[in-house]
Amino acid sequence: MLNILNLIGRTKELFFDDIKIHDKELRKIVSSSSFLVIGGAGSIGQAVTKEIFKRDPKKLHVVDISENNMVELVRDIRSSFGYIDGEFATFALDIGSSEYDAFIKADGKYDYVLNLSALKHVRSEKDPFTLMRMIETNIFNTDKTLAQAIKNNTKKYFCVSTDKAANPVNMMGASKRIMEMFVNRKSKDIDVSMARFANVAFSDGSLLHGFNQRLEKNQPIVAPNDIKRYFVTPKESGELCLMSCVFGENRDIFFPKLSENLHLISFADIAVKYLKEKGYEPYLCKNENEARELAKTLPSKGKWPCLFTASDTTGEKDFEEFFTNKEVLDMNRFENLGVIKNEALFDEDKLNHFEATIRNFKLNLSWTKEDIVKEFFIMIPDFGHKETGKYLDGKM
Repeated sequence: MLNILNLIGRTKELFFDDIKIHDKELRKIVSSSSFLVIGGAGSIGQAVTKEIFKRDPKKLHVVDISENNMVELVRDIRSSFGYIDGEFATFALDIGSSEYDAFIKADGKYDYVLNLSALKHVRSEKDPFTLMRMIETNIFNTDKTLAQAIKNNTKKYFCVSTDKAANPVNMMGASKRIMEMFVNRKSKDIDVSMARFANVAFSDGSLLHGFNQRLEKNQPIVAPNDIKRYFVTPKESGELCLMSCVFGENRDIFFPKLSENLHLISFADIAVKYLKEKGYEPYLCKNENEARELAKTLPSKGKWPCLFTASDTTGEKDFEEFFTNKEVLDMNRFENLGVIKNEALFDEDKLNHFEATIRNFKLNLSWTKEDIVKEFFIMIPDFGHKETGKYLDGKM
């Protein structure tokens, strides 16, 4: 098992002190409550589910569209924690479907609903069709499940945002910023909280997770050498979400405080550490062809071909931030968790216009990326989107 903390340049878990201080209260609340985790088989969803499960909830239902990931989640939980006295059940459902609606109608009674479902990749904005699915998943499915939670008298609704929602430059981050606006509108009828956090190291589909696949398939390691990011471990992502869900006040957005324990590190630097932990010496290649060719011979010599280049793809942000200078912060309540304090500020006319316009696109089965970008600029006038014409799918 890789030492993830070491690879991302840390020795200590970020939220150890906060969890220790509040664990007794956390256990009391969780053990007396019922939970629905939506998108619970993704990397963050699994981490959240395990944090809830190990504190013995009265009821824990997990929904995810991925049947295979759900199977692995159950095997992981049974192998790590065993069983609980409360009810634990999983459902392989698409939350945008009528089957999910029937599931909610049949029960739907939960104290806490946590929505971890998302299209999270910047590369998902490369075509208008995947981009529309991102809008449906990140914005409208959130609004839908919020409405269902209100109808069923849910005590608290939590959903995950992203650090990329702060001064967004890509469509993924902007979709989450718009989601926050929709959530704030519903906050008049239900208590809501959210979380923005860094990249989750080795989460499914991430570049770091891809390192494992490249070694397994005897392929070169490729990474940008000019992009630095903050990283949290999967476990830390689960702790952050649970803390926000249970302790967040209405409209609070939790984020990890920047400290000596959380600092920027480049993907290339992590790749070098990763290979050395695997017993290989990185070998820097000049281009893709050289890297592919050397992958056939170098590993047997204890070296691994690497291609580290500058990033030039659409949607990449030069730096990461968890909040803007316009947002009000509470930095004193927790040791290593900051809180953005929000008022119920939203533009009803803009939200209605956005919803109607997107629905009309879908009804006619016709839209372009430019159409959607235009609507995003209406919602976020200072949206820093830059189109380079290059996408990650065009790279190794």
